[in-house]
Amino acid sequence: MKLPFQVIDLTHPITSNSPTWEGGCGFLHEINLDYDACPTPVQFRVQTIKMNAGIGTHIDAPAHCIPGAKTVDELSLSDLIAPCVVINISMHAHATYECLASDILTFEKKYGKIPNGSFVIIRTGWEKFWLQPDQYRNQLQFPSVSLEAANLLLARHIVGLGIDTLSPDTEASGYPVHHAILGAEKYIIENIANADKLPPTGSFSLALPILTTGGTEASIRLIALLL
Repeated sequence: MKLPFQVIDLTHPITSNSPTWEGGCGFLHEINLDYDACPTPVQFRVQTIKMNAGIGTHIDAPAHCIPGAKTVDELSLSDLIAPCVVINISMHAHATYECLASDILTFEKKYGKIPNGSFVIIRTGWEKFWLQPDQYRNQLQFPSVSLEAANLLLARHIVGLGIDTLSPDTEASGYPVHHAILGAEKYIIENIANADKLPPTGSFSLALPILTTGGTEASIRLIALLL
C-alpha cells in the first residue's frame, strides 16, 4: 500500500563506534543464546544490549539538568509529534560557530514566523563527520546554539530543539542552552541524521523514546513525515 506521506529517518544507527560525549561509546550488543545452542524445537537468538542512555540520536528530558522536572516517561506524546522547522546554517557554520538570533530572524523573513508548538532543528552540516568519531567529537568543539537564539526560540513557544551535533551547547560555554530549554520544560534531541532531506517547513517530526520510568535521557527513533 502506498503511504500518503514520505517517511524520512532522522536517526543514526548505534554501533560500538558511535561518537559520544566521553569519547568511548560503551555500546555492547551481545548474543547470550544462539540458534544452534537453543534447546527448543523453534530456535531463537537471544541478545543483551548495554549502552548509556545518551548516545546516538537521543532525547534529553527536562530532568536531565533540572531537578524535579519532567522525565522521559512524563513527556507528552502531543509534544513529541510536532510540526518540524529546519533552520539551515550549514553554509556558514564551523567548529566554533553558534547559531545566532539573527540566523533565526533571517529564516523567518524568508519562511514566516516559526509557528507555536514547533520542533526546531538547527542543521549545521556537522553530520558529515558522524562516521569519523574523533572529528565529530572534536574535543567537544562543534557548531552549537547561542543562548540568545535559544531564548528567541522559546519566545516562539517551541516544544523542542534538535541539532545534528553532540549538543546545542558546548562544555566551554557552561551549558546555558540546556538550562534554558530544559528549564522551560521543553526537550532537546541531539545527533540528528538526514536533516538535509527535510524542507525548511511543512514536515512533521515523531520522536519516540524508549519509555523508561524516571529516565533523564533516552535513545529514540526520530522520523519525519512529509505530506
